[in-house]
Amino acid sequence: MQLVIGNKNYSSWSLRPWLAMKQLGIAFDEVRIPLSRPETKQQILMHSPAGKVPVLKDGNTVVWDSLAIIEYLAERHPRLWPSDPGERARARAVSAEMHSGFSALRHYMPMNARKRYPGKGRKPEVLADIERIRAIWSEARGPFLFGEFSGADAMYAPVVLRFRTYEVDVNRKYMDAMLALPAMKEWLEAAEREPEAIAEADVYG
Repeated sequence: MQLVIGNKNYSSWSLRPWLAMKQLGIAFDEVRIPLSRPETKQQILMHSPAGKVPVLKDGNTVVWDSLAIIEYLAERHPRLWPSDPGERARARAVSAEMHSGFSALRHYMPMNARKRYPGKGRKPEVLADIERIRAIWSEARGPFLFGEFSGADAMYAPVVLRFRTYEVDVNRKYMDAMLALPAMKEWLEAAEREPEAIAEADVYG
């Protein structure tokens, strides 16, 4: 398998399938395409018709969109979703909500794993997004949202990094469990080593 991603410091969408694959122990080749460069779009189009990262390439199969990739992985690795049908449906529901919602949080608290911006981005609409996430995380079944690590945790992993950057105090136990994952540490260490820097106004992933 090959996973095409953007910068680890900025690309929240890329983190999701990357983390899921690491947690599942799936071997894959990583192709990193720096974002916000003149050649970025054309480079990504070589891998995906949508022109966006992430992209999973598995033989002749090409899957783009983070949630679609997670669903593709779950077909081969069912433990990526809870085994109980009700819990599995709920995990998919909160994942879909993360995938399609929280636009204010994305806009005013763009992902930047290397920086700290305490107090920044606290717009009323962002605070509403934070409260909804607080409610979802408050129902965590264990160290992770559904006890064991699942696709839902992969979907919310970028939020953990955003809350770390902007010092949002929400369910520290859950955040600590996510940040303690060896794969999350690996991602953050790689983000620190990246040479690229993107103007904050250009980062909304």
